[in-house]
Amino acid sequence: MRLHNNTFTSVVVGAMLSVWVNGPAAAGNPAGSEHPAGRDSQASQPSPPDMVWIPGGEFTMGSNAEIARPDEKPTHRARVDGFWMDTTEVTNAQFRAFVEATGYVTTAEKAPQLQEIMQQLPPGTPPPSAEMLVPGSLVFTPPSAPGEMWWEWRAGANWRQPDGPGSSIAGKDDYPVVHVSWFDAQAYAQWAGKRLPTEAEWEYAARGGLDGKTYVWGEDNPYQGTPRANIWQGEFPHHNTGADGHIATSPVRSYAPNGYGLYDMAGNVWEWVQDWYRPDTYARRASEAVTINPQGPDSSYDPQEPTIPKRVQRGGSYLCDANYCASYRPSARMKVSPDTSLIHTGFRCVRTPDMARKVAANSCTVACERQPLSPTATRP
Repeated sequence: MRLHNNTFTSVVVGAMLSVWVNGPAAAGNPAGSEHPAGRDSQASQPSPPDMVWIPGGEFTMGSNAEIARPDEKPTHRARVDGFWMDTTEVTNAQFRAFVEATGYVTTAEKAPQLQEIMQQLPPGTPPPSAEMLVPGSLVFTPPSAPGEMWWEWRAGANWRQPDGPGSSIAGKDDYPVVHVSWFDAQAYAQWAGKRLPTEAEWEYAARGGLDGKTYVWGEDNPYQGTPRANIWQGEFPHHNTGADGHIATSPVRSYAPNGYGLYDMAGNVWEWVQDWYRPDTYARRASEAVTINPQGPDSSYDPQEPTIPKRVQRGGSYLCDANYCASYRPSARMKVSPDTSLIHTGFRCVRTPDMARKVAANSCTVACERQPLSPTATRP
């Protein structure tokens, strides 16, 4: 099935006829409200592998710039406690390790359930055809003629076969994993002893200490000078010149990191965060002097698709260009149903000091249970 869309939001509208739910649509906020004060230091704990410490602090969240969309406004002050964040987007190699250890099957690898699809669509919507009820995901295809659609629901597309049957991730261990739903990202994070970042944590980290700047590197035009991110060059959606060195996704660490040492906080792939989406989230915070560790709304609402709950994605992707969405900005927000997977969607995780202590305690417990104690030893 091909989808004809003029904006990414309308992509998701059409795509709902061919995506499905892999868990409760109203799943609770995974991080909850557990954010005790005093986490602005690293607590003398070593950084977990492939993670970097983000010191807590206060920043201006959102943007009032002309380029900003309505749901990025108004700007407001937010404060977050310190946390570790994955240095890069989760890679194919990292996700493969998770799948091999757990046997996990992603949303895109499962056949959709008609009943669950219909529950998310407005009354009277015709059901999708039987041939659509097969495992698959959304793949970008540059249109060859004006008016032609550029998103295709492709049977057999998944994280192992990004472009569908016959494609492969062989030799791409250091590329970001794609075709992962929010539920898939949640499952990986739980296995890894981590969680998805909140919107506030993600944006604070993406800014890298450059409060209020348009881009993660400052104000320099992303299309001038040395390429700073994997974004679209050329005429979208017809032709990507690849002037930044890549036509589709790029290996992580292909571009310079931001001020906190994080890679690809702009472009490459969109990244899931934990928050539900509402267009008025920031307006609801406007009366607060400073919002402390904001966790996002309790539920989702998108006036364009009121029957479909959505989570937020951040960071933009290789499909973002200045005239289409310009979402390679730290304040840009995207709304996507949590059961949707696409060829330009991935994620990264965070871990807080209290989570690190729990991981260490669990590791110690397992080690102690496997090895007999000496007569003079005591358990930790």
